[in-house]
Amino acid sequence: MRNHIGRREFITLLGVVAATWPIAARAQQDGRVRRVGVLMPYAEVDPEAQARFQAFRQGLADLGLVDGRNLRLDVRWAEADVARMAPLARELVALRPEVILSSSTPTMQALRDATRTIPIVFVALSDPVATGVVSNLARPEANVTGFMLYEYSLAGKWLSLLKDMVPRLARVALLFNPDTAPISQFFVRAAQDAGDRLAIKITAAGVRNVAGIEPAIAAMAGSGDGGLLVLPDIFNTLNSATTIALAAKYRVPAIYAFRNYAADGGLMSYGADSKLQYRDGATYVDRILRGAQPAELPVQFATKFELVINLKIAKALGLDVSQQLQSLADEVIE
Repeated sequence: MRNHIGRREFITLLGVVAATWPIAARAQQDGRVRRVGVLMPYAEVDPEAQARFQAFRQGLADLGLVDGRNLRLDVRWAEADVARMAPLARELVALRPEVILSSSTPTMQALRDATRTIPIVFVALSDPVATGVVSNLARPEANVTGFMLYEYSLAGKWLSLLKDMVPRLARVALLFNPDTAPISQFFVRAAQDAGDRLAIKITAAGVRNVAGIEPAIAAMAGSGDGGLLVLPDIFNTLNSATTIALAAKYRVPAIYAFRNYAADGGLMSYGADSKLQYRDGATYVDRILRGAQPAELPVQFATKFELVINLKIAKALGLDVSQQLQSLADEVIE
């Protein structure tokens, strides 16, 4: 039997097809190759950095922007070296991309110095207002907008969770590099306020090279009441394996800001999914390529946070993880 479709049904069907027509096809129909710059603060060989970059790349592909087809990605890797960031920022700006992605406060500051016209989307920043990246979260000025990962009050949450894990906790060192984490002073201040309430003495362990990590961790060892809070910092990301190994060597309980630390042998982590922020960043890049202005796109906050506990490491440290704390965890690694 031959099927007959009336005019109204045909128009309705056409609308459905248009709505579900692959985004990639719609994005490619004008034949343009869009150009996007990316300034990554990490080392290209770092697995976590690669996972974050690939999340951004895949996010663009899901929106129809495929690298090597209708998209050209110009990527520069700063290897956590602040001195390299300004030259790399200028190099990217000279290529005249339509949008640039950035993912740390130092790289953002370098890009802001290099251009006030090319739109910049940032991801995984802590308080872009305090650091001068934007002056208004709801309506960013000029050419910058993006996604904020952490507020400084989270330092209190990290300390509270570590205290729940280690009830005898009385001393905690905050590990960071002052050069790569200019926001660290705000986390230290928030941690000190929380430390007063929790009867924990806070030490700001600012280190500027890998050699400084071991003494900072060793200082918390010995008495059984010391702990470590590893702040979100590109230096710490680059040296995560070293920090995890030294925390194990000196038997210092530590809490981290990203899940990969716990998965790679750290005691526990609490934080948002940084890879998800890179995918979110792709949505803003896409919107800007389609005509949106950065000032029309408000700075957004991470909304989902996860607690991950590595039971194997807890047992190795002689810690008895309470059922209450385990019940709070989104993931328990055994």
